[in-house]
Amino acid sequence: MVEDLADVRQAVKVYKALGEPTRLKIALLLTEEKNLCCSDIGTKLESVAGSTLSHHLKQLTECGLLNLRKDGTYIYYSVNREMAKKYAPYLLE
Repeated sequence: MVEDLADVRQAVKVYKALGEPTRLKIALLLTEEKNLCCSDIGTKLESVAGSTLSHHLKQLTECGLLNLRKDGTYIYYSVNREMAKKYAPYLLE
Protein backbone atom coordinates (compact mmCIF):
# COMPACT_ATOMS: atom_id res chain seq x y z
CA MET A 1 0.00 0.00 0.00
CA VAL A 2 2.85 2.40 0.77
CA GLU A 3 4.32 1.95 -2.71
CA ASP A 4 0.91 2.58 -4.27
CA LEU A 5 0.55 5.78 -2.26
CA ALA A 6 3.99 6.92 -3.39
CA ASP A 7 3.04 6.21 -7.02
CA VAL A 8 -0.19 8.16 -6.62
CA ARG A 9 1.66 11.13 -5.12
CA GLN A 10 4.23 11.06 -7.91
CA ALA A 11 1.52 10.86 -10.56
CA VAL A 12 -0.25 13.86 -9.01
CA LYS A 13 3.01 15.88 -9.13
CA VAL A 14 3.59 15.01 -12.78
CA TYR A 15 -0.01 15.69 -13.86
CA LYS A 16 -0.09 18.93 -11.90
CA ALA A 17 3.09 20.09 -13.63
CA LEU A 18 1.77 19.11 -17.06
CA GLY A 19 -1.61 20.72 -16.36
CA GLU A 20 -0.15 24.12 -17.19
CA PRO A 21 -0.07 24.69 -20.99
CA THR A 22 3.40 26.23 -21.13
CA ARG A 23 4.92 23.36 -19.14
CA LEU A 24 3.23 20.87 -21.44
CA LYS A 25 4.73 22.69 -24.45
CA ILE A 26 8.17 22.58 -22.82
CA ALA A 27 7.86 18.84 -22.15
CA LEU A 28 6.73 18.18 -25.72
CA LEU A 29 9.57 20.30 -27.11
CA LEU A 30 12.12 18.41 -25.03
CA THR A 31 10.84 15.05 -26.25
CA GLU A 32 11.70 16.18 -29.78
CA GLU A 33 14.96 17.99 -29.03
CA LYS A 34 17.26 16.79 -26.28
CA ASN A 35 19.66 18.79 -24.14
CA LEU A 36 18.38 22.31 -24.63
CA CYS A 37 19.44 25.13 -22.33
CA CYS A 38 16.98 27.66 -20.94
CA SER A 39 17.76 30.28 -23.59
CA ASP A 40 17.25 27.76 -26.42
CA ILE A 41 13.90 26.72 -24.97
CA GLY A 42 12.90 30.38 -24.58
CA THR A 43 13.82 31.10 -28.19
CA LYS A 44 11.70 28.22 -29.45
CA LEU A 45 8.70 29.14 -27.28
CA GLU A 46 9.09 32.89 -28.02
CA SER A 47 6.34 34.28 -25.75
CA VAL A 48 7.70 33.20 -22.35
CA ALA A 49 9.75 35.55 -20.16
CA GLY A 50 13.04 34.20 -18.80
CA SER A 51 12.00 34.23 -15.15
CA THR A 52 8.71 32.52 -15.97
CA LEU A 53 10.52 29.91 -18.04
CA SER A 54 12.90 29.21 -15.17
CA HIS A 55 9.92 28.67 -12.87
CA HIS A 56 8.33 26.23 -15.33
CA LEU A 57 11.58 24.30 -15.75
CA LYS A 58 11.97 24.09 -11.98
CA GLN A 59 8.46 22.65 -11.62
CA LEU A 60 9.09 20.04 -14.33
CA THR A 61 12.44 19.11 -12.81
CA GLU A 62 11.09 18.84 -9.26
CA CYS A 63 8.35 16.42 -10.31
CA GLY A 64 11.02 14.26 -11.96
CA LEU A 65 9.87 14.72 -15.53
CA LEU A 66 13.01 16.55 -16.64
CA ASN A 67 16.65 15.71 -16.13
CA LEU A 68 19.20 18.48 -15.99
CA ARG A 69 22.89 18.50 -16.74
CA LYS A 70 25.14 21.37 -15.70
CA ASP A 71 27.98 22.40 -17.95
CA GLY A 72 29.75 25.48 -16.62
CA THR A 73 27.14 28.20 -16.26
CA TYR A 74 24.67 26.45 -18.55
CA ILE A 75 22.01 23.95 -17.53
CA TYR A 76 20.76 21.57 -20.21
CA TYR A 77 17.36 19.93 -19.91
CA SER A 78 16.02 16.68 -21.32
CA VAL A 79 12.97 14.53 -20.66
CA ASN A 80 13.33 11.74 -18.12
CA ARG A 81 12.03 9.03 -20.45
CA GLU A 82 11.42 6.48 -17.68
CA MET A 83 9.24 8.93 -15.76
CA ALA A 84 7.44 9.97 -18.94
CA LYS A 85 6.87 6.34 -19.94
CA LYS A 86 5.33 5.59 -16.55
CA TYR A 87 3.19 8.67 -15.95
CA ALA A 88 2.81 10.51 -19.27
CA PRO A 89 3.41 8.09 -22.15
CA TYR A 90 1.60 10.37 -24.61
CA LEU A 91 4.67 12.66 -24.48
CA LEU A 92 6.72 9.95 -26.17
CA GLU A 93 4.31 9.22 -29.02
